[in-house]
Amino acid sequence: MSKVYFTDMRTKPGRSLPDKLELLVKRAGIETIDFKDKFTAVKIHFGEPGNLAYIRANYAARLVQFLLAKQAKPFLTDANTLYLGRRSNALDHITSAFENGFNPLAVPCPVIIADGLKAIDFAEIPLGLKHCKTAKIGAAIAESDIVVSMNHFKGHEQTGFGGALKNIGMGSASRQGKLELHSSSQPIIDAAECTSCGQCVKYCASKAIHLNADKKAEIDYKKCVGCGQCVAVCQFEAAQPVWDNSTDVMNYKIAEYALAVVKDKPHFHVSFIMDVSPNCDCWACNDAAIVPNIGIAASFDPVALDKACADMVTNAGANLNTVLNVKKQGELQNIEKFKLIHPNTDWLAGLKYAQEIGLGELNYELVKVE
Repeated sequence: MSKVYFTDMRTKPGRSLPDKLELLVKRAGIETIDFKDKFTAVKIHFGEPGNLAYIRANYAARLVQFLLAKQAKPFLTDANTLYLGRRSNALDHITSAFENGFNPLAVPCPVIIADGLKAIDFAEIPLGLKHCKTAKIGAAIAESDIVVSMNHFKGHEQTGFGGALKNIGMGSASRQGKLELHSSSQPIIDAAECTSCGQCVKYCASKAIHLNADKKAEIDYKKCVGCGQCVAVCQFEAAQPVWDNSTDVMNYKIAEYALAVVKDKPHFHVSFIMDVSPNCDCWACNDAAIVPNIGIAASFDPVALDKACADMVTNAGANLNTVLNVKKQGELQNIEKFKLIHPNTDWLAGLKYAQEIGLGELNYELVKVE
């Protein structure tokens, strides 16, 4: 049975929340990892500008300071997004991270976007599993020696909730990897958005795209292998994925990608069960939290960690009657909140599959750290 260590949000003079974070990770055993001279990827979601529910940079700063004291070579990292936004290329992504406080003045380490300038720098990690034969992981994360994830635990419109598996699986995937996770179909071209720039033609390894008589990109589906490179390089939303995967299959693929990220390397995970917004931090806004702030949890086992966090949210009261559409606060005690918010999702299916492929255990012991 895996151990999940937990500390609540209560503080007192001389013991701040960053102090409690450091005590928590030490009690959870992070010091058993040999960090000396190791490239340590601190996988985090920097938050889409406009969203204020992401993890505060103060926590990242304390964890990085701890890693530096262990003579690690830490860097904050995330991979570019599949959709166009403020984090879809490395320049805008770094600017967004800096705006949200993840900059060298606040956090004493570099920010490296894992899959590079245009989201095409990745390593293919062999898996041979049911859904993904390989995983396309951002190069900086794939090449790291150690992975430490900092996860904002919140709701998610496609997977039920986003926690450790979502952060390291989906979050570490290159744009082509994200396309694989979201959709198993070949991309389409929206001719109205095509500017005839020809970048998709240039970067299509299968030579499946050409400009037609109207100077619009066109895909030859007999040649297209569905790699998603056109989606990765198109800056005008003309090349688009087809969102057709069931949420269960997406959760299964995320589990496989998460396994690829931590495969054959030390890893440790910290989840912040605070500002538990209904939707992902990828939105440029955040709705009110669905439960009061609960605390911080840490474990070597990302599956047990996600299950423990989900259970704590389920067992908590709620402060969001408007979103959950429940009139009485008492009705929200011991109710699976994520299922109420996103009824077409089944987060437990993904965790069960993650256990099946050896990523972790569903059974856990919760250890309170004061």
